[in-house]
Amino acid sequence: MAVSMFSPALILQPEFLDLAFGGAVAVFLVLEIIRVWKIWPLGQPVHQFMNAFTDHRDSDLLIISHFSLLLGCALPIWMSSGYNDRPLAPFAGILSLGIGDTMASMVGHKYGVLRWSKTGKKTIEGTAAGITSVLVACSVLLPVLTSSGYILSQHWSSLVLAVVASGLLEAYTAQLDNAFIPLVFYSLLCL
Repeated sequence: MAVSMFSPALILQPEFLDLAFGGAVAVFLVLEIIRVWKIWPLGQPVHQFMNAFTDHRDSDLLIISHFSLLLGCALPIWMSSGYNDRPLAPFAGILSLGIGDTMASMVGHKYGVLRWSKTGKKTIEGTAAGITSVLVACSVLLPVLTSSGYILSQHWSSLVLAVVASGLLEAYTAQLDNAFIPLVFYSLLCL
């Protein structure tokens, strides 16, 4: 869903996407304030709705899952505004969360046998699928970006290093926030 929503906007209207992400963060903040402070009449319905989408990182007080996913997609875009020499850098969050995490989860859940640790849920098969899917998406996205006027200076060696490192880091640090891995991917892409 994130890939289909954000990629066309990032290619065609990146300034508008910057504004839209800023608006979404503001709306999430307002909704979280209404939920935490139980502001009548919306406090209870917002609380019930958001509780349906919590995970292990959320506490009883704050629900941060939606913030971390939004910021995971938005921060690489905001950090690369105005730079045209690394065309994949703004896509770091969209690719790692929208494609890599999704494929890793689907393949790991269905076909995963070899676990990274005895107590963890992450599998080697899922990690391999996540890394492979991001590399395939990059190979499809680079020609599209080149035809859209981006300057192509991305070397495959740095791209493979960034994707593999962020994929392995995601597998190793299962407890980290969703916004962290796209920032690692972004940072490695900018090397």
